[in-house]
Amino acid sequence: MLARVESDDDGARLEAIGIRVVVDEEHPEIRAECIRIARRLRHSGCKIIGLLPASSDIGVPPIAVQLGLALAEVSGATIAFVDANLRWPAISEIAGGDAASGGDAASSDEAAFATRWLRGSLALLTPPRAGDAGAGVPHLARVIREGSELFAQVLVDLTGFKKLGEHLAAIEMVDGVLVIGRAGRTREDELLRLNHELPRARNLGVLLLG
Repeated sequence: MLARVESDDDGARLEAIGIRVVVDEEHPEIRAECIRIARRLRHSGCKIIGLLPASSDIGVPPIAVQLGLALAEVSGATIAFVDANLRWPAISEIAGGDAASGGDAASSDEAAFATRWLRGSLALLTPPRAGDAGAGVPHLARVIREGSELFAQVLVDLTGFKKLGEHLAAIEMVDGVLVIGRAGRTREDELLRLNHELPRARNLGVLLLG
């Protein structure tokens, strides 16, 4: 079950862990690009979209939050971002104090992901604590099953699935995969390797940051 918690401090909490929500007044070109990509994702026909970093030095959550907000804006619907990395959850601090202290956020095995809402339309689904190796796939299956009914589209961080078999199992759960690279740093051979590994029907292409 996904518990709903809203907080005026969530923007500050995101910024504290290095995720700053971009607004038009500060970076209109970035906002415009996020809106353009969000429109393409919306019209892709994919409801569950995996975000796969091309290398271990690329952080998915910052761009996922921006795309999630843009998707909510262009669709007028609620969107979810799932931090599915149970080994090293990137934004578990957003689930933070309330979940750990037994507040409204979910923290039991019955609800492996706590939910906080950003601007009332983007749900941040985060594991309130790191899970055991191998727990990510069944937890992700559960949250996707529930999220498919609750949200118009779901973005999933596929960073944590590194063990043999886990990556393929996680990719099988999503409708499409968008590879996240970094301009000037991600090598062409890395992108070509991922292009060959991803099922053609699920390959949504590459998004280069920077």
